[in-house]
Amino acid sequence: MNLWILTEERPKKEVLKMIFEYFAKDQNCGFFGDSIRIIPLLYKDKTFSFTYEVIGFKCAKVDRIYIKTVSGSSSFTDFLVFYQDNLPTVKDTPLYAIEETKTDDKESRNTGVYQRCSKFVFIQNYYPKTKLVMLYALQVGQKEKPTETYIFGTRLLLTLGVEILGKKLDPNIFKPFTSIEELRIAKANMRPAPAGNIPIAINIADEDWIQVSGRLFKSGGLSHDPNIGALSIISAVIRKLGFKGKIEIIMHGLEQRHVGKTNKFVQIANVLGIELEGLTLPKATLPEDYWHYETKGEKLGTIFIHLVVENFTESYSIFENHAGCEKGYFVTKDGQHLALEKYADRDAYKAGDKNQIIYIPDLVLLDISETEVITIEGKKYEFKQNGIDELNNYDTFDERYLKVYYPEFKIVRTVVLYGSKNEQIAEIEVGFLLNENGKLVLGIKAPKLFKRAISNLLDYWN
Repeated sequence: MNLWILTEERPKKEVLKMIFEYFAKDQNCGFFGDSIRIIPLLYKDKTFSFTYEVIGFKCAKVDRIYIKTVSGSSSFTDFLVFYQDNLPTVKDTPLYAIEETKTDDKESRNTGVYQRCSKFVFIQNYYPKTKLVMLYALQVGQKEKPTETYIFGTRLLLTLGVEILGKKLDPNIFKPFTSIEELRIAKANMRPAPAGNIPIAINIADEDWIQVSGRLFKSGGLSHDPNIGALSIISAVIRKLGFKGKIEIIMHGLEQRHVGKTNKFVQIANVLGIELEGLTLPKATLPEDYWHYETKGEKLGTIFIHLVVENFTESYSIFENHAGCEKGYFVTKDGQHLALEKYADRDAYKAGDKNQIIYIPDLVLLDISETEVITIEGKKYEFKQNGIDELNNYDTFDERYLKVYYPEFKIVRTVVLYGSKNEQIAEIEVGFLLNENGKLVLGIKAPKLFKRAISNLLDYWN
């Protein structure tokens, strides 16, 4: 049978390797795969099939490995892995649902655990038999002593049945909760929230009534992502531990007008039977399908050029922020991974100066042989002019990062497009177009790196 990997993200070799190793161990089969490549599958007319194949991984139980780009209808895990012969449909059950993060609690106490928890709660409504995995592909060193928040969040995940990959966990600390009282005490024993913050706390008000405090209001609505994740998984774990009574979120800061039926927390609350103190929770139905194949997004173009460059040339990316994907780190020449600043001057921005925003591109590629660094703005074809205009936004990014860490490299800016049925590009600012028929169209003044990469890809298929 084949492995099918469906993802919203740009598939990374190091992450794929971790997934394959996990599969081989889980299926009890030997494998080798030290030098894998991700190859776009082209038809005989040299158009892209919108499917990638992974080569270089060998396992007795796997015939071929394919990757397809998808989009989730709401809170989507990073990878769905199917083990079957045919192209997956939404009715098929994935073997694994994998959430990948580059973030350790060394960088953010909340982002690494809580912000992703709601995804595992959400997917269980669609695929209750799928194995859930949190995969840490850390690009910075793991913190030696884990934070209380990380310990608590990870124990919640373990209680929900999520496996943890890519981090060393002390089994004496990281173990599932066995009772609601144990859960309550563990949360109560954590360091108090800073003064002025609403703490997340669990209160057993009655034998059939549990209150959980936590602020959900942020930026004018129900959008406090870390707390959405935390309150979702705490409530899910309370249910997992057998509680069938009332779960009420208190001190949430919301008003009735903030609670819309399309909000992911409202959808989860409907499924888990969560109430919001003082508010009427609207009846919300989950989207019918958990995912669909991506056929419209700009990332189809930027992910394609990214993968072709990295698999068919000696060059590589030093930053990626493909639309709808997790923002990467900026990689320096000596291998440091830097989290990018959002503002040139945070205080000035907070005082109202919007010019302090540091605009970041979708992709930055390093062309070693031409000593060029290529800054890429991705757009759908219909927004081509917007992309061209936005090339002018990157002066601060250049000054802060490219000129500091790659001073000898010439900076080139270009647009990569996806969409339309066009087979040629007039604008010199556009370097590459992947049209909706899979046609590969190089721009008039496409970077030399693009030309080499596409030429090598076509040679591969000749």
